[in-house]
Amino acid sequence: MPQLTFDRLRDAVAGEAVALRSRMILQPVGGEGDKVFPPTYAVDGRADHKYAVEERQVGGGDRVSTTVLLDSVASQANRAELALLDGWERGELVFPVPYVDFSDDGGATDYEKLTVLEAPHRLADAIFRDSLLDGTLFRLSDAGRAITDATPRNAVDLFRYSPTSLLFGMWDSTGPKGGLGSKFQRAYVSEIVGFEAKAGKKVRSRIDPLQIERVASADRVYNSKDRNEVWTDDPEQAECDRKGAPIHASRAGTSGEAGQPSKINHGNIVPSIDAQAGGVTISSALQTTVISLAALRRLRCKGHSREAETALHTAVAALGVAAIAYQYEMDFDLRSRCLLLPTHPPELELLRRDGSPGEVVDVERASSARILREAAAYAAAVGIGWQTDELRLVPAPKLLELIRSSRKVSETESAAG
Repeated sequence: MPQLTFDRLRDAVAGEAVALRSRMILQPVGGEGDKVFPPTYAVDGRADHKYAVEERQVGGGDRVSTTVLLDSVASQANRAELALLDGWERGELVFPVPYVDFSDDGGATDYEKLTVLEAPHRLADAIFRDSLLDGTLFRLSDAGRAITDATPRNAVDLFRYSPTSLLFGMWDSTGPKGGLGSKFQRAYVSEIVGFEAKAGKKVRSRIDPLQIERVASADRVYNSKDRNEVWTDDPEQAECDRKGAPIHASRAGTSGEAGQPSKINHGNIVPSIDAQAGGVTISSALQTTVISLAALRRLRCKGHSREAETALHTAVAALGVAAIAYQYEMDFDLRSRCLLLPTHPPELELLRRDGSPGEVVDVERASSARILREAAAYAAAVGIGWQTDELRLVPAPKLLELIRSSRKVSETESAAG
């Protein structure tokens, strides 16, 4: 099988192809028929389970299969971003990654830094908006203003500072223009579904070796003033509510009355069956990833040549190719008890607009990194090279104070049950 090259990708992006497609067949790591656990969603009282199940046509014919969503488009985008972040942190993938440095926040957060590949709304996220670049609020800096003014018809500045925002999509709804801020369509779309899905049941129980059961009302347990103690049986040492009454230990999701041992994780758990979130068995799973070259070609470079536009499209597509290759090597451990095993290495199809069978090419980690380097050099040669200096922001004092205030309230409410 031929391997994808920079020249082949550039030709495809220039107009020969409509999209790049990867179809990865997966199986539960425990083998065919092993149970996997999909993501759960809120349901109404009529639902039999908490999974996203639907009927889909498969194989291009009349065959219909009951499918279950194992990983959504949004979740897959986040995983692809983390795969790119891994390559960037290793120094194998070189592209702009703006970040907010929290290392001197005085313990306000658990982050060392938060990158554009981790922020929910990418470079348009309020975390970036409320941070400082060289002492200036980000949106008032030259880089911030350039991003605010970026549009699909003038995408060069967003490309320079955050090309992944063009790949995964972005809506600048938190900036100066509010809901009128520019929207950039996602060009990278991926999801994982399981076929022939059969919902199962989950059981749970716990035997307490100390055989601690219910206690009398006079012996109830309370939240302790001392957080290290967690609980106390002395009302004088208990956390009190606003009226001065000691607060009985209480924990959501446990049975029994407040103040009972079950609220502090002692005692038995009666054997029970969960019929709504008991996992599923599947015949196989399929990850379908599409990089829309048609969407990329709608990104224009105002004031620049057509070749510059091709360079921009090629570099963003190269990031998508790297995301596919790097995500494959990060494995498909989607959540607890949902580890999937690929049945073959990643392959890419170059899909032409005439509907003819796509050209299949091989792609792997080293070649995708090489293609990205060549794409970046091509963009620089035609005058739209991306930012090479580090774009480091620090949180504004008001953002740190907001974080501290929020955590203080959360701790107080948690202590109060």
